[in-house]
Amino acid sequence: MSKTNRDYIRPIDFKHGRVDMNHGAGGRQSAQLTETLFLRAFDNEALRQGNDGALLAAPPPGHRLVMACDAHVISPLFFPGGDIGSLSVHGTINDIAMLGAMPLYLTACFILEEGFPLADLRRIVESMAVASREAGVPIVTGDTKVVERGKGDGVFISTTGLGLVPQARSIGGAGARPGDALIVSGSMGDHGVAVLSQRESLGFETTLHSDSAALHTLVAAMLAAVPEGAVHVLRDPTRGGLATALNEIARQSGVGMLLQEAAIPVKPQVISACELLGLDPLYIANEGKLVAAVAPESADAVLAAMQAHPLGTHAQRIGHVIEDPHHFVQLATAFGGRRVVDWLSGEPLPRIC
Repeated sequence: MSKTNRDYIRPIDFKHGRVDMNHGAGGRQSAQLTETLFLRAFDNEALRQGNDGALLAAPPPGHRLVMACDAHVISPLFFPGGDIGSLSVHGTINDIAMLGAMPLYLTACFILEEGFPLADLRRIVESMAVASREAGVPIVTGDTKVVERGKGDGVFISTTGLGLVPQARSIGGAGARPGDALIVSGSMGDHGVAVLSQRESLGFETTLHSDSAALHTLVAAMLAAVPEGAVHVLRDPTRGGLATALNEIARQSGVGMLLQEAAIPVKPQVISACELLGLDPLYIANEGKLVAAVAPESADAVLAAMQAHPLGTHAQRIGHVIEDPHHFVQLATAFGGRRVVDWLSGEPLPRIC
């Protein structure tokens, strides 16, 4: 049997090799990378269809589709508790979950820079595959492009998620009402400080790990514990942290908020790092935490359900929604005063997710 040109393609050297322009050219080397890395790592029935898109089942009656997308440009790519791969899975799943929806499918698009180590790419892809399988949300289609050396920064990842929400469920940023309890699922600022600790220019060490996690099972437990409609708002406080998330909700809902400083959980390592860097923990990014506005009569039940879940063990009630025509978020300090927790000004923490 005569050999074809395909027989002469060298196996990919994932230990020492690097991304080159041919990996994004749409030819045999592109197909080889797709087959030996992406398809093998993300293997599932929909992906095996082998098309440019995935054929998916129609939503059942009484449900609506939810779609969210997210782009990830974090630096560094690897950090304590995660990497850009797992982060890209968790981030999009959480965007779906914050609407009270169950995430079903993900897509993943990679922009790779020429010269990027294939060993690092494989590590990222395998991390994505583990995160996807642990969450039960498969990656069903995607794409890869390569840009010239110096025109990227290693790898950027964009993910899109598709989910289902019951027709009658309405959870969103405009739903907060005066009297609602404000509850967070755990300590603030873990992710941001874990990432910052790996930046050579900052030069500080911490034992802290990123909180990056998929929150859809926590949300499901919260919603199952109370009557439909008791949870008014869910938000994952990512870029800009808790302060920005609450200001967004206050503006969308046309309300104010009053927080209790002593009730907001912040780990000592985060406090120390923020003091060193001149930052406020309330503005530091999280990737595995949520904040909820809940009807006051259901707050205790929601809090108990959260604390019974592995991702909500340290959940706390941190304040409540108030009437305020100015839509201010206020903080009652430990010294008995109040201060306004304003919108983030500028970008003190670039490339954090």
